[in-house]
Amino acid sequence: MNTTAAPQIDSLDALDVKDKRVLVRVDYNVPLDGDRVVDATRIERTIPTLKALLGAGAKSLVLIAHLGRPKGERVAKYSLKPAAAELEKLLGQKVAFVSDCVGEEALKASQEGGVVLLENLRYHSAEEGNDPEFAKQLAALGDCFVQDAFGALHRAHASTSGVAQLLPCAVGHLVEKELKFLDGVLADPHRPFLAVLGGAKVSDKLAVTLRLLDKVDAILIGGGMAYTFLHAQGIEIGKSLLEKDLVDDAADILKQAKEKGVEILLPSDHLVASEFKEDSPACVTESQPIPADKLALDIGPKTIELFSKRIREAKTVFWNGPMGVFEMKPFAKGSVAAAEALAEATGRGATTIVGGGDSLAVLKMTGLGPKMSHCSTGGGASLQLLEGKILPGLKALTKS
Repeated sequence: MNTTAAPQIDSLDALDVKDKRVLVRVDYNVPLDGDRVVDATRIERTIPTLKALLGAGAKSLVLIAHLGRPKGERVAKYSLKPAAAELEKLLGQKVAFVSDCVGEEALKASQEGGVVLLENLRYHSAEEGNDPEFAKQLAALGDCFVQDAFGALHRAHASTSGVAQLLPCAVGHLVEKELKFLDGVLADPHRPFLAVLGGAKVSDKLAVTLRLLDKVDAILIGGGMAYTFLHAQGIEIGKSLLEKDLVDDAADILKQAKEKGVEILLPSDHLVASEFKEDSPACVTESQPIPADKLALDIGPKTIELFSKRIREAKTVFWNGPMGVFEMKPFAKGSVAAAEALAEATGRGATTIVGGGDSLAVLKMTGLGPKMSHCSTGGGASLQLLEGKILPGLKALTKS
């Protein structure tokens, strides 16, 4: 397969796995409630790759993953054991669990055949340190390597960068699909191409916003990041979220957008309250300025109507970041409306791509995930790919 981000990367069908041990990097960094997986989406997304490998005659599948930030120590709440139980149900066959990702027990399990999930890679500080010796220990568990953890590709860790340089390797179906949409569709989109950006901070999306100015026809900006842009235009934002050190950057983005003919739409009204509380009495502003004693917690009805109309009319839409504090029911309307408009656009033939944990949480809350063209499993990786960066995990897979 070829992508602009990382050319000459083998697809799964180019890898001979018959009677071989296949080391598979997966992203099982899933939310847990005790020993129960709360959201198994990331596990579900790996099933096509795992079934394809088993169907191609792989002797054993040795799955490696991380969970949380245990910082090189064994922390019980970050054990992957619940993920093994969930995978067993979804895959429909026995999945063994090994209490460490390296060592004799892991090596023995890799040789016995079947499917095995190894314990959290990040129980070892050598994983995040991309230690060569640790990478060799991981590589000893397989005869070849499949990278199917898109959400980890932006990290230069032993299980992403190190192992890939030691074994014959390819990308799994999940990574291939992510690249198809994020690096393929967005490189040559059907127009109008619209970006919908939200979330709390401009700093999280500064680089990707600048990059999108060369790709999109318009950018809709909501959520907390909108108020830094409004402030940059001299509009009163009251007590709303403001990144003072990025006001000049926001002004520069607005200037560049005008020069390049890219339309930037900001909220024209807001749902505001006196306090950041779910039960704080809320009201709608009549226009863009926000009273000095109020903070905006969602976009207002006029903005919802305009944003929804523009999303429905687009042919390609990329959405990353909610329009308000969707976790609080009174301030979720803007984010829900964006999700509904994207679903309608998909139904009309548009390509809709959603990335970022909060945006995906909105889709889960509304049940609209299946109505999107593609939901990206890696927020950080997807943004860095759109920024034009070479992801370390992809670079390691590239043939010389």
